[in-house]
Amino acid sequence: MPNPTTNRAANPAADRAYANGDFIQGAADFPPRWAAKAAAFRAGLGPRARLDLAYGAGARNHLDLFLPQSAPRGLIMFIHGGYWLAFDRKDCSHLAAGALARGYACAMPSYTLAPQARIAQITDEMTAALNAAADLVSGPITVTGHSAGGHLAARMANTGMGGQARARITACVPISPVAELGPLMDTSMNEALRLTAEECAHESPARLPLRAGINAHIWVGAQERPAFLWQARTLSEEWDCPWSAAPCRHHFNVIDDLENAPSPLMALCCP
Repeated sequence: MPNPTTNRAANPAADRAYANGDFIQGAADFPPRWAAKAAAFRAGLGPRARLDLAYGAGARNHLDLFLPQSAPRGLIMFIHGGYWLAFDRKDCSHLAAGALARGYACAMPSYTLAPQARIAQITDEMTAALNAAADLVSGPITVTGHSAGGHLAARMANTGMGGQARARITACVPISPVAELGPLMDTSMNEALRLTAEECAHESPARLPLRAGINAHIWVGAQERPAFLWQARTLSEEWDCPWSAAPCRHHFNVIDDLENAPSPLMALCCP
């Protein structure tokens, strides 16, 4: 059935290209495993986990801030994925472990999900979240995120983005980002995302310049769908920055190295 916003019918090939779980063994087991690890991580931090901090008026406009044992060297903001349609900051708290071990604070925001919000509104919410977190932690800022969160992290690094905190953003590490939104217009997801050609032009990080002074590195799993390898390489080419395909990593386990302080991914996030 044609999308009422775009007048384009969903294309089964486009759906298949972005159907990550269909090509990952045991895909359904990942979300409950993430949620359990995240809950245990929050409980184990005690007062170093500052939870449910409001950054806006919306029901999902809250962030969690995790603090290292000593004064933070800087701040990482990690944005969760889920195609802007699913998941929450509380599904990924454990991914702050590597940052904390390297002496950085880590902020994790939630955001209003589609179809209640369009992607442009979600981008604005992440700007508000970044500024709220920056008010709480001094020092350099790295923005990172996974999949749809990788898109939002990349948007924070585009010229003119980031609000008052923009001058403190020194690094951007989008993980498996959706950097070019155009192909999603042909998927069934667009019934909820309601992307138009105009919004794709305004909200695709790959069509917009990287702000001068930000060290960007695109990270993706070597075993991901070809569409995500293309997305990562496209952003790296448009931004003229490096990209890495992590061996033995698919779309769901590519984020695991955020828990591992010595990992190459964490070396990029916490320079």
